[in-house]
Amino acid sequence: MTETRRGRPRTPLLSRESIVAATLRVIDAEGVAGVGMRSVARALGVDAKSLYNHVDGKDGLLDAVTEQLLGGLVLPAPTGDSRHDLRAIALAFRERALAHPAAAPLVLTRQLASPEGLKPVDAVLAVLLAAGAAPDQAVHLLRMLLATLIGTLLREVSAAPAFGGDDGARRAVLEASGLPAVVATAAHLAEFDRAAEFECAVDLAVTAVLARIDLRTAR
Repeated sequence: MTETRRGRPRTPLLSRESIVAATLRVIDAEGVAGVGMRSVARALGVDAKSLYNHVDGKDGLLDAVTEQLLGGLVLPAPTGDSRHDLRAIALAFRERALAHPAAAPLVLTRQLASPEGLKPVDAVLAVLLAAGAAPDQAVHLLRMLLATLIGTLLREVSAAPAFGGDDGARRAVLEASGLPAVVATAAHLAEFDRAAEFECAVDLAVTAVLARIDLRTAR
């Protein structure tokens, strides 16, 4: 029979999975800034020191959460249509990033060298190479696409839309600005459809990428 130390409760069975789940609960409640060994330990009802058997400090917690979220990314099967495939990857990435909105900044900004972190990178590079991009160009275009996706999604989860998203008060302010171009577009500036904005950004970025590949191929 296993002895327990007198006066102390038995420590619940810990695993990397249970720690990740607890970290996500902390993030959902307090944001990424609320994550720490102590806050996660409190969520699990254990001593913070016991977490070190499974993760390497706060960075280890954040990496583990990011890996789990990215590991759940279901990449669409390639069709051979470069435009369709790049859009499909972008939409799948958005869906996964927004699975836990408060944790989205981790998925979008934390660089991982693990298979989970590299899956979307590999998928985009495969499409670009198949479309005719040379390896060096494929990397440049990948980075441009990622910058567009990350910037658009960070705005969606972390920042207010540009001059939009309210119940009409913003439109009145815009129309009273006295700025001709702003007044002319006030009705549209005062609206903000997150999904539509994302699709617009993706379409523009994909069009630019494919045009650049075509230009290089034609030379």
